[in-house]
Amino acid sequence: MTDLTTTLRERLGLADPVAMGFERGEVLAADGFDRERIEYRGLEDDVIPAFLFTPKGRETIGGVVVFHQHNGEFHFGKSEVAGDVGHPFQAFGPALARRGVAVLAPDALTFEDRRAAVRGVEPDDYDWLQHYSAMSYRLLDGDTLMRKGLDDAQRAVSVLLQATGLDERRIGVAGHSYGGYTALYHAAVDPRCRFACISGAVCSFETRRRESTGITLFEAVPGLARDLDTHDVLAAIGPRPTLVVSGAQDKYSRDADRVVARVRGGFVTELRVDRGHALDQERFDAMVEWIVARASDPGVEP
Repeated sequence: MTDLTTTLRERLGLADPVAMGFERGEVLAADGFDRERIEYRGLEDDVIPAFLFTPKGRETIGGVVVFHQHNGEFHFGKSEVAGDVGHPFQAFGPALARRGVAVLAPDALTFEDRRAAVRGVEPDDYDWLQHYSAMSYRLLDGDTLMRKGLDDAQRAVSVLLQATGLDERRIGVAGHSYGGYTALYHAAVDPRCRFACISGAVCSFETRRRESTGITLFEAVPGLARDLDTHDVLAAIGPRPTLVVSGAQDKYSRDADRVVARVRGGFVTELRVDRGHALDQERFDAMVEWIVARASDPGVEP
């Protein structure tokens, strides 16, 4: 572990990863893969629903936990990664499973089936307030949404490993936007993530302040910006292979090129386009290809 990894884990009070029990549910057979509903328990004994995509008719070469985006659509979570709803260039589950990569796509806290009042993919008037409350009530208790989110992420990696029996050296994380922030911080604190694909989520605190971009509620950790900036978190992932996808017109990754330039070690691959935040065919395809290549290669030891 790097010094920052240890510091972040201690600052957040993040427990060590543990072996996870899980329950298997309905299996949907599709062209080239099976999709299975998985449920497991979180730190607060909450139920975490996820979809597990497994290749069919071919070898499983590796696996990845895909964290879904935010986009102000709290009624979409794992089902957007499945391609059932939302943006077509978020459907990483089918795309990767058809290429031989097992995918676990969990619902983040307060999204889709982890909302208090409703389940499924229909919006509810309480959605935004519930997400805000998940952060604010934890702050009142001296806790953070980041600790909960990263503990959930650790459990997702444990479940993926146990459900598939894959070699730990072929497991990584990926995400866009809100999912990208989760992948960024999670890879920094969990050395089991042997690669990380981070899209639309690398921007310095300085630029976000100057341009009034704001921060995710996930990053609302008192004093965090006094201790580190985004390049420090990115550096903590090294030497494990990392792909940073950004858009010059995307306020959430506006200065990603400058952030990456501050990171030493040569482990970061950058894809930068002169477009906005939403993924397009070029970026989606590039992310899929990169993840397939990394899952095929055990790579470096953390």
